[in-house]
Amino acid sequence: MSSARTYDFVIAANRLPVDRIVHDDGSVEWQTSPGGLVTAMESVMRGREAAWVGWSGQPDEAPEPFLDNDLLLVPVPLSADEVAAYYEGQSNDSLWPIYHDVIVPATFKRRWAAAYEKVNRRFAQQCAEVAAPGATVWVHDYQLQLVPRMLRVLRPDVRIGWFNHIPFPPVELFAQLPMRHAILNGLLGADFLGFQRPADAENFLRACRRLLGARTKGDVVDVPETDRRVRAAAVPISIDAGGLAELAESEPVRQRAKEIREQLGNPRTILLGVDRLDYTKGIRHRMKAFGELLDDGRLSADDTMLVQVASPSRERVAAYRELRHQVERTVGNINGAHSPLGSTAVSYLHRSFPREEMAALYRAADVMLVTPLRDGMNLVAKEYVTCHEGPGALVLSEFTGAANELRQAFRCNPHDIEALKNTIMAAIEAPAAERNRRMRALHRQVTRNDVQHWAGKYLDALEHAPEKPPAP
Repeated sequence: MSSARTYDFVIAANRLPVDRIVHDDGSVEWQTSPGGLVTAMESVMRGREAAWVGWSGQPDEAPEPFLDNDLLLVPVPLSADEVAAYYEGQSNDSLWPIYHDVIVPATFKRRWAAAYEKVNRRFAQQCAEVAAPGATVWVHDYQLQLVPRMLRVLRPDVRIGWFNHIPFPPVELFAQLPMRHAILNGLLGADFLGFQRPADAENFLRACRRLLGARTKGDVVDVPETDRRVRAAAVPISIDAGGLAELAESEPVRQRAKEIREQLGNPRTILLGVDRLDYTKGIRHRMKAFGELLDDGRLSADDTMLVQVASPSRERVAAYRELRHQVERTVGNINGAHSPLGSTAVSYLHRSFPREEMAALYRAADVMLVTPLRDGMNLVAKEYVTCHEGPGALVLSEFTGAANELRQAFRCNPHDIEALKNTIMAAIEAPAAERNRRMRALHRQVTRNDVQHWAGKYLDALEHAPEKPPAP
């Protein structure tokens, strides 16, 4: 790849922020991707001349770099074999389970690790080519943990940051990874490492001490065998609260929210779940709790409905295919046992929706169920708080990064089904005045700490890192 110009600000992420759409007439269009990273970064990048390095989403194809407004998009080529080994294999069948409490067993294959290293090197090379002298390069997420060190070797003049959008595991789990040393050394190529929670940053620091013998003081690591120091700290991500609130308050979205309630039969209570179809999201536990509440007679499908949006995810990975079968079987069982004539107890939607429709769903829902078994942040919780108007309620797993910030939510342990049932009922039955009070407090928290605040805090930390060098 050879770009005609270089940029002072470069983003590197597994995917470009756009998807390639081929229409029936053969014409090609690039549309903004629906992913959480893109949604979070969209307003940060707006109006900024920068480059974004990432995979286009299509194997064996890599268009030439192209402009999307002021943003240069730099596609990284990946073969079908590399997609299978680097992304589906190493990233999502080795790293993802370890980083999410081994909810399902991790699989380790040497050829996957080799592909991961090869693809990370390709990303680093693309970043090196497009970065201007002294540029800031911001690398994102668990798929690119080797890039910081590789890029530093190629371009020691640039400032390098890395942000982890998922949890970072305790050292006792992380130590299972065959490439544990390569990952730690790869990350220590950065100047500043950002995590969602203080516990994640501490897990990383402990791993450096235990597995590399590195010396740490506070949140700063002495990189072994160098004179470099790296800072690792929590900088929790957020959403474009202002833009989303404006959308949610628009007349078309307000009208659509009313239509949704009417289409669902105007039930007294609408419960809403919005997730990628991933085993970390606790969808099965949520369904079990709802089904038991109907079985126990504490809820009735005559006046309460659960709407579950489950966006397709990683369907070529066996664990995800099995999860889909399990969830859809459970939905069928609940609907078969409890649905009134002409309606359903669970409205299950296995597809993605545009932002306008999601905003309307958030407005329509009385109770938002965010019950992951482990999650780095969970921006859906913040989106609901921003969009909903009136006495809503947020049921929030204590195992999300969002739980550290959204303290007025109805917190739950999704592993404890009986406690989860009780928390759902508490959210439904809470007086309107209490739900209003909680929602106002949650809304203030998200509005004050929006995505612009997050980006500014992160980039300031990157510019000044490390702030506290260890004593000699």
